[in-house]
Amino acid sequence: MDTLIQTLARELHVQPQHAQAVAALLDEGNTVPFIARYRKEQHGAMDDQTIRLLADRLAYLRGLEARRQEVLAAIESQGKLTDELSANLSQAQTLAEVEDLYRPYRPKRRTRAGIAREKGLEPLAQLLLAGRDKTGKPLSISPQELCKPYIDLEKGVETAEDALQGAQDIIAEMFSDDAAIRGRLRAQVQRSGSLCSVGAVGEDTVYRLYYDFQEPLKKLQSHRVLAINRGEREGALKVTVQPGSWDAPGLILRETAHPRHPYYSLLQETAQDAWDRLIFPSLEREARASLTDMANEQAIRTFSLNLRPLLMQPPVKNRVTLGFDPAYRTGCKLAVVDGTGKVLETAVIYPTKPHNKIAEGKEVLRRLCARHGVACIAIGNGTASRESEIFVSEFIKEYGGGVSYMVVSEAGASVYSASKLGAEEFPDFDVSLRSAVSIARRLQDPLAELVKIDPKAIGVGQYQHDMPQAQLSQALDGVVEDCVNAVGVDLNTASPSLLRRVAGVSPTVAKNVAAYREEKGRFLTRKELLKVPKLGPKAFEQCAGFLRVPDSENVLDHTAVHPESYKAAEKLLQLCGYSLGDVGALAGLDSRVKELGIDKAAEACGVGVPTLRDICAELQKPGRDPRDQLPPPLLRTDVMDLEDLAPGMELMGTVRNVVDFGAFVDIGVHQDGLVHVSQLTDRFIRHPSEAVAVGDVVNVTVLEVDPGRGRISLTMKKPQAQA
Repeated sequence: MDTLIQTLARELHVQPQHAQAVAALLDEGNTVPFIARYRKEQHGAMDDQTIRLLADRLAYLRGLEARRQEVLAAIESQGKLTDELSANLSQAQTLAEVEDLYRPYRPKRRTRAGIAREKGLEPLAQLLLAGRDKTGKPLSISPQELCKPYIDLEKGVETAEDALQGAQDIIAEMFSDDAAIRGRLRAQVQRSGSLCSVGAVGEDTVYRLYYDFQEPLKKLQSHRVLAINRGEREGALKVTVQPGSWDAPGLILRETAHPRHPYYSLLQETAQDAWDRLIFPSLEREARASLTDMANEQAIRTFSLNLRPLLMQPPVKNRVTLGFDPAYRTGCKLAVVDGTGKVLETAVIYPTKPHNKIAEGKEVLRRLCARHGVACIAIGNGTASRESEIFVSEFIKEYGGGVSYMVVSEAGASVYSASKLGAEEFPDFDVSLRSAVSIARRLQDPLAELVKIDPKAIGVGQYQHDMPQAQLSQALDGVVEDCVNAVGVDLNTASPSLLRRVAGVSPTVAKNVAAYREEKGRFLTRKELLKVPKLGPKAFEQCAGFLRVPDSENVLDHTAVHPESYKAAEKLLQLCGYSLGDVGALAGLDSRVKELGIDKAAEACGVGVPTLRDICAELQKPGRDPRDQLPPPLLRTDVMDLEDLAPGMELMGTVRNVVDFGAFVDIGVHQDGLVHVSQLTDRFIRHPSEAVAVGDVVNVTVLEVDPGRGRISLTMKKPQAQA
């Protein structure tokens, strides 16, 4: 098995044959959700996240190998490729190592060393560096005497000092281009260096924490790096890397010249010049770039970790919901939608300043709730949300009738409302009414509604606008795809926005599915998908298992059983004494399979054991929604003020965002409270995501309230842990 696969297996702690299988499946054009769900026997039941990690790492290692071959070819074309250099390139584990080895052979712009070489001073540089004559004896003459034969007025070398300076420039560049030297110095900077920032402006700004800041490179947290980078871009900070107190020239000369070298002091001076002028500026750029890459990766990982539970929040199913989009001057927009998300009625009320038409607003709410049987009110958390929440809370107290409310993040709602998709879906609604519909649907089915929005606009990360947008989009799109396919999609009701997130379905095919449905009517079987234009056998293979057809006469079309396994499912039912008519009422299926022996049953059905287990689960609970197993969202009927809070008060809240330094929790006072990472749990954790996830309903205790700054400090530790 080749080295690349062995490397993947070692890094991801998987079996080499499984890594090889995933690589082959990806190369065949299979999607990650399809591989994760329907090819478990081949990859040892890896989850979708591990497969995506393997795919990313595979792409990097292949890129590394391609660059390695390019460098080998470039050096060989110069006639300078040696066995040692070839071996070193073959052993390089990173792109940085490959580029270090290529550095001496890379075409350069005109440098001081290049000019000195043109003047014929390279032999002098070699003599000074070696410190020995052709016979191997140490040189005893002064550097100036050694330089005299190289004085050449025609070449512009007028004095021995000119020759010496040129030779030193050549040696300095040799030091700079030496991969081993750069590797030692890079490692030392990483061990001892610090990132420093000072204020570049006199006035107070949001970056005041970094006006006199210094922290070791190896300890820097990603959110600090991103904050400092942004402050530098905005002109508020000046940022440098300080290498620390250590002997750079000594480290450069460690394996080049012994202190007894006849020209050691001269080489020390040259090494210092190489460090100051050539090496450190380059390593500083590398260090900053490495920190930024690390911070971006961590921020993207955090965003992805937050997005997954947000999308997978349990839906509030089959409840008539009123979407409430708060505003001041233009009025609060209302939209009532039924249990399937269909808009029943819209309205506008003006309970907030400057209008303060509270009584009229309550009357409109009362009429809408009574007419349509509203069970939940979803309030957007934007401008005027606080006043709107108080208004709704007062209305519920007066109205009664079992109505509850929840404040819903409206991040990205305006993006959707003003989008082409929003205009196509509700051509007769203005932008704000579309937002009210979106807010209501976010409570009913977060996944189906949020897929209509660019994941970057959902707002559950940090510094998302500072990150490499292509890399961020790729990661977040992968999360959305995994979530949609984990839940499954109703082929007859899903919007094109939702369909395009199904494995193997392109945006064009999603539109074609919707168009086919509109022209021909509802799909009656999964096989009918093959009649959709541009949806060929490969796309069908990838998507079929994730698309449900509740109207099909074949009950297996209602499940996540893939059509390729229908015969296996029917065989299993036959072996256990059941029929397709029993699907959904098979309480004894597991015990019968156990009696048969799962290995024998799998062999008899012609599938592997992991696939057989999945088939059993689906036959017992066809079309099950994994979100139903999660705690339901926290619905409220009352609201508190910030002034109502006091240290020691115990509350229940919903995690709204998880960042590197903690978690923000909605406790029903409009302003989210912060649970610092140190207050999340008594056990040691490296990142807050190890303790909480977006959407979690948690018990918290108030530590401190700062009304002036609008800050609430919370803890999730047990009271006895505070003693």
